[in-house]
Amino acid sequence: MSDPTASFLTRFLGVFVYSRRALELVWTTDRRLTLALAALTLIAGVLPAVIAYIGQLIVDGVVAAMAAEVPDTAGVMWLIVLEALVVVVVAASQRGISVSQSLLRALLGQRVNVMILEKALTLQLAHFEDSEFYDKLTQARREASSRPLSLVNRTFGLVQNGISLVSYAVLLFAFSPWAVVILICAGLPSFFAEAKFSNDAFRLFRWRSPDTRMQIYLETVIAREDGVKEVKLFGLGPRLLQRYRDIFKKLFVEDKKLTIRRDTWGFFLGVLSSAAFYAAYAWVVITTINGGITLGAMTMYLVLFRQGQAAVAASLTAISGMYEDNLYLSNLYEYLEQEVPVRSGKALQGPEPQRGLEFDQVSFRYPGADDNALTDVSFRVAPGESLALVGENGSGKTTLIKLLTRLYTPTGGRISLDGLDLQEWDVEALRQRIGVIFQDFGRYQFSVGENIGAGDVRYIDDLERWKTAADTGMAAPFIETMPDGYDTQLGRWFKGGRELSGGQWQKIALSRAFMRSDADILVLDEPTAAMDAASEAAIFDHFQSQSDTKMTILISHRFSTVRAADRIIVIQDGKILEQGNHESLLAEDGQYASLFRLQAKGYQ
Repeated sequence: MSDPTASFLTRFLGVFVYSRRALELVWTTDRRLTLALAALTLIAGVLPAVIAYIGQLIVDGVVAAMAAEVPDTAGVMWLIVLEALVVVVVAASQRGISVSQSLLRALLGQRVNVMILEKALTLQLAHFEDSEFYDKLTQARREASSRPLSLVNRTFGLVQNGISLVSYAVLLFAFSPWAVVILICAGLPSFFAEAKFSNDAFRLFRWRSPDTRMQIYLETVIAREDGVKEVKLFGLGPRLLQRYRDIFKKLFVEDKKLTIRRDTWGFFLGVLSSAAFYAAYAWVVITTINGGITLGAMTMYLVLFRQGQAAVAASLTAISGMYEDNLYLSNLYEYLEQEVPVRSGKALQGPEPQRGLEFDQVSFRYPGADDNALTDVSFRVAPGESLALVGENGSGKTTLIKLLTRLYTPTGGRISLDGLDLQEWDVEALRQRIGVIFQDFGRYQFSVGENIGAGDVRYIDDLERWKTAADTGMAAPFIETMPDGYDTQLGRWFKGGRELSGGQWQKIALSRAFMRSDADILVLDEPTAAMDAASEAAIFDHFQSQSDTKMTILISHRFSTVRAADRIIVIQDGKILEQGNHESLLAEDGQYASLFRLQAKGYQ
């Protein structure tokens, strides 16, 4: 069996691999501030020993002056002035350190947050639908913006205290080498205890991440406008708040145990360190009484012991803190180094544009799922053709769209556009060919224009394109009635924001899909679910007139809309059950016909 102490030391030293990376991060954030911090740390580390030495000279000068027939008052006064000047320099250096740290903290916090968000932009949809990955993201974001600077501050603090200790040790060595040994060893028990409890605190932090995310989610549901209506209507508030309290109680029990253990051990080990200091104190006093050292030397050694003990404690605490910072930084770099499959496709166009879009025996299973979401799905959509997908919720319709837009990669089969496999396309060039509105489309707390312009970032600020897209998506009439038109702030999160109805939001999202005027594949996933029947009919009449040369894929539960498609595919449990046009599917008298008659009955 391995030695537990050796195992702990191995883990302890192993996490310090992130110290170098943190230093590099701070250095590349602002070199001048980092150099200033290093120089000021050096000054603040050396001068305390200088102050102690001048203090000895002052005391010995006073004793000598009292014994002399002609006191040398001027010499003592000059020493006092010198000490005062050194104290001012120390105060200035400490203030400079504080300023440098504050500025670096702001710069570094911004940089790390940007690094986290930049990484998020490279990740795939599968990462965001994975609960374990969300734990990593939560852990990285909660602590990572402050930990790199904390680590660097502690490193510089360790250097400062180390310099002070060396200067103290040089002076104490003249008294006795054993004094140096006592000074250093008295703080070791506290150090090992702190390192042990830092490791426990980190493991507790990682263990509680899912519960912490649930607390954040409960806060969002209770306190945000998109959840508060149902919370109030259904009386969910007390239940959700009680769940929030229960999670806190569960976490607090562990926090309480750790805090009590940490502080109890800290107290007893602190008493041990104090005992070592007062033993050295008595040793110096007795040596002075016996005439071994002068009164000034005694004063200096006592100051050195007191400041040296504080420096040792601060150094050991810094090392323990650095260990803890490294543990948390492991979360940041574990997230930043998350492997993302390289998109190798570079094609900007296919060899056979007339072939359009083809699904060939496509199957797909979500990561961690036991069953396929899609199995052996095959169909083709030619340019100028419209296709409708019909099926129950969860049958795989939206999954098809995720595969088409390369948010996911098929686990079997092949999807091609213009005769070329989607995996060989440059992903940005491919997505530029597609205008899409998902059923869970984004409701951005931006202006009307930005909400529409988001459909094509190349022209996100182009007012004329906003107007053209809004006209195509039939959002223009109500936008023009708004006081600020396309500059109107949407949503209630910011001052002056205006909330829209569900149907109006869908028209905004539909307009967003039409921002890509050069897109020849239009995908509408339940685009009119929140609209009334008259608006829906008007939307699709208008839509068909605008997209007669494009490939159109429509997902809808409304058969009044579906029946106008050139071809209809009925999907059930991830498989194609039926396909054909409206008339042929009615003639088959299968699932489509049954669903159509069932819906038509509701209008009779």
